[in-house]
Amino acid sequence: MVDRIPLVITSYLEAELVDRLRAVDDRLDVRFEPELLPPPTFPSDHRGDPLWSRTPEQEQRFADLIAGAEIMFGFPREDPAQLAWAVRRAPNLRYVQCTFAGAGQQVRAAGLTADELSRILFASSVGVHATPLAEWSLFGLLALRKGLPRLRADARERRWDHYPVPELRGETLLVVGTGEIGAEVARLASAFGMRVVGIKRSPEPVPFVDEVYPPDRLDELAATADAVVLTLPLTDETAGLVSRRTIEALKPTAILVNVGRGPVVDEDALVEALRSKRILGAALDVFATEPLPADSPLWELENVIVSPHTAALSIHENARIVELFCENLRRFLAGEELLSRIRTDLFY
Repeated sequence: MVDRIPLVITSYLEAELVDRLRAVDDRLDVRFEPELLPPPTFPSDHRGDPLWSRTPEQEQRFADLIAGAEIMFGFPREDPAQLAWAVRRAPNLRYVQCTFAGAGQQVRAAGLTADELSRILFASSVGVHATPLAEWSLFGLLALRKGLPRLRADARERRWDHYPVPELRGETLLVVGTGEIGAEVARLASAFGMRVVGIKRSPEPVPFVDEVYPPDRLDELAATADAVVLTLPLTDETAGLVSRRTIEALKPTAILVNVGRGPVVDEDALVEALRSKRILGAALDVFATEPLPADSPLWELENVIVSPHTAALSIHENARIVELFCENLRRFLAGEELLSRIRTDLFY
């Protein structure tokens, strides 16, 4: 008899997806007790109902469940403090499949020791959200280029004016971060006839990207772009990368879309540029502080589209993460490199 490997699911999954995990390999002992998990408040909700709580008896059962894990899907409430608790509760834990694309920052925030970080493999869900984030990026470009703020203002005033409308075709899009999300943005933008320029840490050809440059060309390229889409994770290298100087280099007709992380951008400089109409507009799914403070001027600026960090959420998210997890389980069991493994020196 071969000892089976306990795999503990820590956030709600649909039954058919749990069955897919069980079918990966007979060596896996998939442990899923939905009554111990906070119920989702929307499809693919990994944190669950914030008002739900376990009974003391359920809390002990859950702690015992975690203690036996060698593999975890997600971690409780997607909370870094709960990740630290789970790691220390489960001495045999060897692999955590995180559900967030930016899970490196959660792992960093957990404050794990060097020994804990070396003992456990962490993988993010990078790539799973490429489709919804790329679609939302194009939504932002279209909404602002086609004059949605003016259309809404005209509707309020019952104004019926005729005027020409710009096109995306022939414009230059600068995609900052050409990983899986950026590559999908490039594919969709190319279908609209845009010329796509990319920025990548190690510049090499990317499908649907006409030219690729290193980050030190950012300000120069920003000055030539009609629109910029940011897909960057938050790391020591990317924090504040889109500086005041970058924003001041943009054209007055430029659009900025951010579906990466808020602190990548100098938000004060961006607000000033939007308020003074130094640039045309911005579509923002992420912010320096989240939730976006009630007194932030970004709520009220007519040339800004505000999304509450939901652009990545999709009714298909759980299925896509499980598909990635199934492949990673095969790799883990074969001793191969995981997809989207988090580097714990960069937390990315």
